[in-house]
Amino acid sequence: MTATSTRPERAAIREHMVIDGKPCTQGEGRLPVYDPATGEVIAHQVEASAAQVDQAVQAARRAFESPAWHGMPPAGRERLLLALADRLEAEGDALARLETLNNGKLLGLSQMLEVGAGAQWLRYMAGWATKITGETLNLSIPFPPGTHYHAYTRAEPVGVVAAIVPWNFPLLMAVWKIAPAMAAGCTIVLKPAEETPLTAIRLAELALEVGFPPGVINVITGRGETTGAALVAHPDINKITFTGSTEVGKLIGHAAMDDMKRVSLELGGKSPVLIMDDCPLEQAIQGAANAIFFNQGQVCTAGSRVFIQEGIYDHVVEGLATVADGLKIGSGFDPDTQIGPMVSARHRQRVSNYIAAGRDSGARVLAGGKDWDGPGYFVRPTVFDSASPDASIVREEIFGPVVVAARFRDEDQAVALANDTRFGLGASIWSNDLGRVNRLVPRIQAGTVWVNTHNMLDPSMPFGGYKQSGVGREHGRVVIDNYLETKSVCIAYPGAA
Repeated sequence: MTATSTRPERAAIREHMVIDGKPCTQGEGRLPVYDPATGEVIAHQVEASAAQVDQAVQAARRAFESPAWHGMPPAGRERLLLALADRLEAEGDALARLETLNNGKLLGLSQMLEVGAGAQWLRYMAGWATKITGETLNLSIPFPPGTHYHAYTRAEPVGVVAAIVPWNFPLLMAVWKIAPAMAAGCTIVLKPAEETPLTAIRLAELALEVGFPPGVINVITGRGETTGAALVAHPDINKITFTGSTEVGKLIGHAAMDDMKRVSLELGGKSPVLIMDDCPLEQAIQGAANAIFFNQGQVCTAGSRVFIQEGIYDHVVEGLATVADGLKIGSGFDPDTQIGPMVSARHRQRVSNYIAAGRDSGARVLAGGKDWDGPGYFVRPTVFDSASPDASIVREEIFGPVVVAARFRDEDQAVALANDTRFGLGASIWSNDLGRVNRLVPRIQAGTVWVNTHNMLDPSMPFGGYKQSGVGREHGRVVIDNYLETKSVCIAYPGAA
């Protein structure tokens, strides 16, 4: 038995970009790609220069204007997206293992979310390709006398899209950008995170294999401050879609406005979890743990602030700490593992610095808080309480398995605590009191409010943030509008003689 038959993810590694339907190895050098569970270098990926960025954008422009794509009926785009979903599933084992190798997440999550949900999103968005419509308009223009008008709107693809995705769900996030862009009839240049480029490259190859014309989907690799910046600044980009930190999102938003490029941004979060005193306690404890420790806390809607009503606070926070201490840390390939590594050594250090700052600020450590001894980029699940409201662990997005607990008296205080943040991406309420839930939901400043669950998404449900958590929405019918321009057509004609 060969090594590639026992480790199919190794055979799926590609060390090139995909531009105009062809592999491209030109660039300014190579960037190492790591296995975060061991620290081993598993690939050396191309760092695209401004020249390769321009090559990819021009390929996307030619494809957008070509009869093969621009002239394709909507049903043709639908068919291609459905075929890509089928192919994604057919290659699912190798892709899931490749994602776990490169990102570190649990293999079960790679299978369920990166591959399974990726195929689900492709199929959902495929259906919208044939349902993009305009509308007819009845005008009231009174002049010139005797002139009648017929008017309608056309929904047209915005053009060439620059898509920049993060490292926490690399394949799924690539699908989130590619699928609606393809349904709308756009072409795309995708830049995955420098830490996790491998599955996006395979996705582009699979798209070519099922019949997407060359140049419709291009994947370039490199660092955000070089390759990403060149992509955002390129004058022939019509639309930018970015998922990542609020700080980088602001830079991209400013750059987009210089050329009035269309832009949508899904940014950071500091999501509150409100646990009311009428909820089933054990369900809420496990739910709060899942909200923060899912995917090692590397989730933009991670429930990193838990507010617990007085009277149940001690029981809940002790239960949360017990869950944290009991989670098994290890490689995502180990079926018993519950907490995998951080994506990189740099990110592990960042999360560890926040934990140290929390201890130094006087917050009480109830679980974790100690450095990991051994190989790999691991961080122990950590639970704080008694933190100052202005502590960095309370105010800033950590993006790791770190949660801060605090107590509240009543609904008003719970809402005030939940909304005391510059972010507004997600929140959850744990209560069996329907009246209380319906009072709280409208008061929470967040793009998604879950009740008795957390971090659950569906392709039909719009997703995005209030405040500094972003601009625009992913998913559902509304995301298609992100990739369309509305053109009004007004036709004058003479009245009856």
